[in-house]
Amino acid sequence: MCGRLIHSGQPGSRRGWQKGGTQEPPDHALGRSRGGFGSKLHLVTDGRGLPLAAEVTAGQRHDSTRFEGLMNAVRIGRRSRPARVAGDKGYSFPRIRRWLRRHGIAAVIPQKSNQLARHRGHPLNFDKDAYKRRSVIECCMGWLKECRRIATRFEKLALNFLAMIKLAIIRRYLRILHLSDTT
Repeated sequence: MCGRLIHSGQPGSRRGWQKGGTQEPPDHALGRSRGGFGSKLHLVTDGRGLPLAAEVTAGQRHDSTRFEGLMNAVRIGRRSRPARVAGDKGYSFPRIRRWLRRHGIAAVIPQKSNQLARHRGHPLNFDKDAYKRRSVIECCMGWLKECRRIATRFEKLALNFLAMIKLAIIRRYLRILHLSDTT
């Protein structure tokens, strides 16, 4: 798909042709953030740290903007939704909490200090032990960054970069399957 040419100009003009197709974001998922110029990888894992869905956006995009899209991409066996979702304070937004409540998913997200006034100074209840297990996603991100091609992003197009991420995820699944066959 990413090698397909799309004509967007007048017939006969060479300047109207562009690479990438319609699925490629115009900014190629590159943008400025605190760490400099780069991309942001949004990732959903299960409780053991196995990646379930991934998406790439520009570095300045907030994590919460892609929450619903990633959660809709997750399928767990017969269930289409997990029982609980753990996230950091970046996901503590009323929109996300409403979405989770609507879909019958328990939120394991701590509240921001500036949101305490909405609840009369009392933080929302959340399972601290389940929140501690959120480190599995950090371990998964660390493992993905060990893949040199993902850590340094050699690809110009976001679709190619996402394809490399998905290949790394497939490689991890194959390694886990191979280890389970030998034991």
